[in-house]
Amino acid sequence: MEDSFEDMRPYLRDEIPAAMERIASSSLFPQIAACMDPDTGVDVLRGMVAGIKSTEEFQIKVMKPLYDFVVNNTTDGVSYAGERYFSKDSGHLFVSNHRDIVLDAMLLQYMLYNNGITTCEITFGANLMSHPLIVDIGKSNKMFKVDRGGDNPRDFYLKSMRLSKYISHVISGGCSVWIAQRNGRTKDGDDATDHGLVKMFSMSGGKDVAGTLSRLNITPVAVSYEWEPCDLLKVREIYASRRGPYTKAPGEDINSILTGITQPKGKVHVEVCEPVGPEDFAAVAGRSANDVVNHVTRITTERILKAYRLMPTNYAAADILNGNDEYSSEYSAATKEQFISRMDSLDDAEMKDIFLRIYANPVINKQKSNG
Repeated sequence: MEDSFEDMRPYLRDEIPAAMERIASSSLFPQIAACMDPDTGVDVLRGMVAGIKSTEEFQIKVMKPLYDFVVNNTTDGVSYAGERYFSKDSGHLFVSNHRDIVLDAMLLQYMLYNNGITTCEITFGANLMSHPLIVDIGKSNKMFKVDRGGDNPRDFYLKSMRLSKYISHVISGGCSVWIAQRNGRTKDGDDATDHGLVKMFSMSGGKDVAGTLSRLNITPVAVSYEWEPCDLLKVREIYASRRGPYTKAPGEDINSILTGITQPKGKVHVEVCEPVGPEDFAAVAGRSANDVVNHVTRITTERILKAYRLMPTNYAAADILNGNDEYSSEYSAATKEQFISRMDSLDDAEMKDIFLRIYANPVINKQKSNG
């Protein structure tokens, strides 16, 4: 019997009304309403949400107002590039650098919507789909549950194969998928595509690795923030993980989601890159499966790094780290002062170094990719 992916897929149309009722009756709904439209009464918005009947209606009435709230209240503007690479005739596997749990994919969704392209399905870690409200919001917003872990190698293999088959199933149906370029967010500013992830993409096609990857229409995406979402939280996590296995505290993921949404982000840029196409695969024709995976992994990383838009904070961090003023023309004295002030809110030298490198690593990577 063919896998119906019941436990991982987004909600179907007939499952939306019940989910909307649950969201509208949640004790946390007033917080959602405040982000949707602070000038409209909670009860009015509660009734509106309870009456939603489809994913498309949910995205227009709930997610777009949330996008507008984030852009208008926590950014100094969002710019977009690469719309020419969108296809209305086939799905994309959007492989993105990942800096924020919710916003990275939300920004791409708006870009698709604004260009008349059907919004994509979004991977969402099983660890995040623990709170019933997040499950309902996520699955109503085309998110599907991903469990990449496993207690043993066979379990890991089976879960990877199932994810590969699901992604292939969605793409072959003409829809698109968003996925991070590696497991979890980039917390150190060093964006790199995971070889194992690309290998997973190919698993559903058996030995035809190049053909399988080609059919997925892999399209890299670069998201750049002037002020890194959850930067101080990321510093503390990296610092703690250097001292032993890191265990998340209860509610930590929810806190990261809310912090990422509400924290000021300055300028934001989203760029869709050239898809990995026939010419790219022709370069490894006849090569081993591992060579093909390595090639696609490298191309994906290179295109993301090339498209990444360096911000004044990145340049200031690089100069502070290197103890010079090589990039001083790229930032103002006020920006550097603001950056140092935020860094100095950390009272540990190692934490300050981690903070610096979160912002400086994109400059270092850009230098490497151009060299």
